[in-house]
Amino acid sequence: MRENRLAVCILSLSLLFTGCHGQAGDAAMASDDTNRQDNTTAIEAPAIVDTPILQNEYRTQLQREYSLRHYGEAMTEIVPQAVVVHWTGASTVESTYHWFYKPNYSDGTLNVASQFLVGRDGTIYRLAPETSLCRHAIGYNWCAIGIENVGGSGDTENLTEAQLEANIRLIRYLHQKYPTIGYVFGHYQQVAARASGLYRENVPGYHSIKADPGQWFMRGLRENLSQEGIVFYPE
Repeated sequence: MRENRLAVCILSLSLLFTGCHGQAGDAAMASDDTNRQDNTTAIEAPAIVDTPILQNEYRTQLQREYSLRHYGEAMTEIVPQAVVVHWTGASTVESTYHWFYKPNYSDGTLNVASQFLVGRDGTIYRLAPETSLCRHAIGYNWCAIGIENVGGSGDTENLTEAQLEANIRLIRYLHQKYPTIGYVFGHYQQVAARASGLYRENVPGYHSIKADPGQWFMRGLRENLSQEGIVFYPE
């Protein structure tokens, strides 16, 4: 039944965003969190809608090729050590999902994508497993979970309060789930974040200049999460 439901979700985007809620996956994660034995209070997972992008043998091959070229080792999975926050530059969840869905980029390399996508109403979509290597931030894909937020068209700082609150909940949850996460930064802070020691890039001159997700958004995250023991960088 669950396989049939997933197939329907992938074939029909309308069903994907209205009928596929990853309930079994969320229940399993909730069980894992409940069973964790540590000295901290378990943080409840935020509501997450599972809307997987295509992960087939071709995408796996492209993951290995990309990571071998840029990081010197063929990887398909990561140990999360950072969270990189983005905006999409697009206006809808559906258009971003369609862009990320296919395995290959226009030049035949691994397509861009993030593990998470947050709609303007604050709905959190999981596009790929948290430990799956996704291409979203040059130099950090080998160790970073990406969160894309719908908005920012024309580099306009227009993300919503609902998205900010959703990101706060999601990052707090991810930080507890993966204690290896020590850094959170915006895509535009990628140079400052080299101070973390996490930056790795084997291709000379391969870089980009970014504005996402804006200073207001990162200030809101820092003010709400810096007490969690996460390193932020000046806005």
